[in-house]
Amino acid sequence: MSFLRFAARRVAEMAATLLAASFVVFGAMYLAPGSPASFLLSGRSASPEALAAINAQYHLDDPFFVRYLSWLGDIVQGDFGRSITYRTDVSRLLADRLPTTLLLVLMALVVVAVLGLVLGWIAAVRGGRTDSAVLVGTTLAVGTPSFVAAVLLQGLFAVNLGWFPSSGSGEGFLDRVWHLTLPAIALALYLIGMLARVTRSAMTDALDSEHVTVARSRGVPERQVIRRHVFRNSLCTVLTTGGLIVSTLLVCTILVETAFSIGGVGQLLELSTTTKDFPTVQAISLIIVALFMAVNLIVDLVLPLVDPRITLGTRSSSA
Repeated sequence: MSFLRFAARRVAEMAATLLAASFVVFGAMYLAPGSPASFLLSGRSASPEALAAINAQYHLDDPFFVRYLSWLGDIVQGDFGRSITYRTDVSRLLADRLPTTLLLVLMALVVVAVLGLVLGWIAAVRGGRTDSAVLVGTTLAVGTPSFVAAVLLQGLFAVNLGWFPSSGSGEGFLDRVWHLTLPAIALALYLIGMLARVTRSAMTDALDSEHVTVARSRGVPERQVIRRHVFRNSLCTVLTTGGLIVSTLLVCTILVETAFSIGGVGQLLELSTTTKDFPTVQAISLIIVALFMAVNLIVDLVLPLVDPRITLGTRSSSA
């Protein structure tokens, strides 16, 4: 199977999965108690005519499949509907908030990649007390949920020391980076521990492999052995974990953005779920699912390029 055929098949599978996910996303909100009409009325009684007008405006009386097909057709055209809570287009809400969330995820991803890989590398190569210290530290990191880390960091570095802002996303690039530093660390802490442990385990296994022993016996410098033979052979495992890390970051932003009152997509999703803002919740959920699948698609396409020994389609079939 050529690479292009493999890529085309994976894209087709992603499209089919995304279609099925869109049906689940659209239908899930209607299984929850309450309705958008009850929120719009804010507990006030309404005449049958007023209630009928609300249902007509948001097509709440249409059959389920009619609403779904209409919604799906609008999504394909880039129209996510109109927010019930904010009384504006969902596309505009996402355009205003998505850059903040993407910057937060990018900053957290950089922190995870740098610290996770470095700690895992050091633990595997040095061993001994260094390895034990890294294992203890990563165990603590993995055992700390994002929202707990957010509260601790906020209390220490924002409230007590005053080094960072305690809330908000800032204005301008540098100010925004400063505001998002603590949230990014809180978001990354758990995943730093996970990536470090995965990197350590993969490199430790590679160090015990036969080809590493042969390379050392031929007098290859140790640094070159570690870089070319150990880390490179561990890269596939690290990249596979990286796909999971990006997906986890997208989901955990909800907790961190709420804790730091960041006006991003995560906080918007939390508020919209509370107020039964169907169009906004459905749009954000579908975008998260699409990003999740896109990340896994990229990982599937990159792995055969990183390690030619991987047969095209192996990872997909095993998953």
